[in-house]
Amino acid sequence: MQAHLRKLLSDIGEKFWLLPAAMVVAGILLAVGLIDLDRSGMVPAWLIQSPWLYNGGGTGARTLLGAVASSTIGVAGTVFSITIAALSLAAGQMGPRLLRNFTRDRGNQFTLGAFLATFSYALMVLRSVRTENEGAFVPHVSLSVSILLAFVCVGTLVFFVGHMAGRINVDTVIELVSDDVRSAIQRLTFDHPQPQASIPDIWDDAVPVVDERRGYLQQLHPEGLADWAAQRGTTLRLLVRPGDYVFPGAPIARMTPPVDGAGAAIRAATALGPARVSSADLEFAIRQLVEVAVRALSPGINDPHTAIAVLDRLGAALCDIAPVHLASGISLRRGRVVLIIPAVDYDGLVDSMFHMIRQNAANSAAVLLRMLEVLTAVTGCEQAPARVATLRRHADLVLADAEREIANQGDLADLRQRHAAFEATRQRCYPAAIGDIDAASR
Repeated sequence: MQAHLRKLLSDIGEKFWLLPAAMVVAGILLAVGLIDLDRSGMVPAWLIQSPWLYNGGGTGARTLLGAVASSTIGVAGTVFSITIAALSLAAGQMGPRLLRNFTRDRGNQFTLGAFLATFSYALMVLRSVRTENEGAFVPHVSLSVSILLAFVCVGTLVFFVGHMAGRINVDTVIELVSDDVRSAIQRLTFDHPQPQASIPDIWDDAVPVVDERRGYLQQLHPEGLADWAAQRGTTLRLLVRPGDYVFPGAPIARMTPPVDGAGAAIRAATALGPARVSSADLEFAIRQLVEVAVRALSPGINDPHTAIAVLDRLGAALCDIAPVHLASGISLRRGRVVLIIPAVDYDGLVDSMFHMIRQNAANSAAVLLRMLEVLTAVTGCEQAPARVATLRRHADLVLADAEREIANQGDLADLRQRHAAFEATRQRCYPAAIGDIDAASR
């Protein structure tokens, strides 16, 4: 059930309407409370007559509250229109999967909520105002707070304009997505080596576990599933990992020896959804960043500077990964393997970072040059020879694409020089392990 609970909390956090709705409810409750305070007679007469509170009549109060309500709901519509326009711009230039960075932005949610809450507050106070002919009740404190909320809305509008102008800047979007990558790395990596085990070839006769659900695997609770398998003396091998699509009627796992209840246990430990999320899927967080670079390199946009900015963030992410360990996907109980989950390895992670950018930038010398420089910088951070072999493979691919696609000999010479600098860094950092790295690269 933990997987379903995490999915519910993640879905709630992604909802654009949640904070505005909460602020509207808070505005209504505030109006009801202050009206009761005005009716209670606890507000002294000297305070009502002071310049700090509204001290006009019922007709003026209704006019004031009507002006506040009409203006705030009108500006709320403008704020919503600006938000939709920004979302359309982001979807066209940076990819529709990045819209969640705008919809979950607390600044946008707070702005819309402030205007809607003030509108709701003004309506609730307006319904309580009475003129002389109706019984003469003017909630002075409530009206004064409505004026204060109107000024808060003015400041919020100024904040929103500057905030949205900064949010649609591509550098800001790249930094926001790179923050997601950094958070995913901190959440999904480990400071100590993960369990490794040699798995005997027992899966030929394993029983498949079929799942009739469909959707992307968003959340997984491996500890609970491993405990279930250990209690029943079986070993489960999941065929999907967070971010993979589960096809209805296809095997989701294999099990040996077979025991009852495996399907129910897997359903309880997994949560599916219509889209991939980055909370448990490190590769997806990286692919979001890569998508920005690939779109920037398309002929319709042709913005290599954005692609270079993405490469810088990808290099920083690899430097963050250098001192930590990726999950192995193997769960042990009392020294026995009880659960195996497909795990993201370093090769696959680096492939997802650089393959698509390199393929789309094959004729862009500037992007290829920066890619080699980033690989060189990461090599200086990395301590594992096998990982350096992966970086070397990508540096060789960059040079191979350049020699095939770059016609200008001057640009090609610069690329060969950057590749030579990568090799020099590699040999300087690992003089005793060159043979091991060469063997691993083959």
